[in-house]
Amino acid sequence: MFAKDAIMEAADGGIKMIICITEGIPTLDVIAAYSYVQQKKAILLGPNCPGLISPEESLVGIMPAHIFSPGHTGVISRSGTLTYEVVHQLTLNGIGQSTAIGIGGDPVSGLYYQELLAMFEKDPNTSTIVLIGEIGGDAEERAAAYIKANISKPVVAFIAGRSAPPGKQMGHAGAIISKSAGTAEEKIRAFEEAGITVAKETSEIPQIIASIAK
Repeated sequence: MFAKDAIMEAADGGIKMIICITEGIPTLDVIAAYSYVQQKKAILLGPNCPGLISPEESLVGIMPAHIFSPGHTGVISRSGTLTYEVVHQLTLNGIGQSTAIGIGGDPVSGLYYQELLAMFEKDPNTSTIVLIGEIGGDAEERAAAYIKANISKPVVAFIAGRSAPPGKQMGHAGAIISKSAGTAEEKIRAFEEAGITVAKETSEIPQIIASIAK
């Protein structure tokens, strides 16, 4: 209740970019808040997200700024900790980031992959995109279809949860497999069929990006 009201109050105050890091908000509250934010022509990132960062320029949220470095790789992720792991690997290998964005791992979110992919496609400071997904829902499958139809920049994907058992929540509220839907295998197949390189391990991502840049 309080998070929903705070989001709506921010929208009423004319704030156009609202970032919600709060976890555990009831789904119907998120739906109501998101609908209200849309009516106010604002943008909602989250809930249950770490925020966003453009290294050495701006940070809103709880991302550890010291592991990021400025560069030309955009990062979009459903997982905060996986964002940090991947970014740390990129920075160690001399690959800087233009902007890194956590969309949150709840079943309902404000911004999804497609909207952010479109922004990165238009961003002159972004040359490569890393998409970090996880089991549950069909957000990654929809992102794969969107990338195939609309994105010209190279995209590298990683899907967490390859060994997750069906029906068990894995961390986020949205990270749960229902029967055969939302599995890592389905998501990986969707990306590969769209011509997108999928890393098996996070440690592979810097090498894949380096090979693309050659």
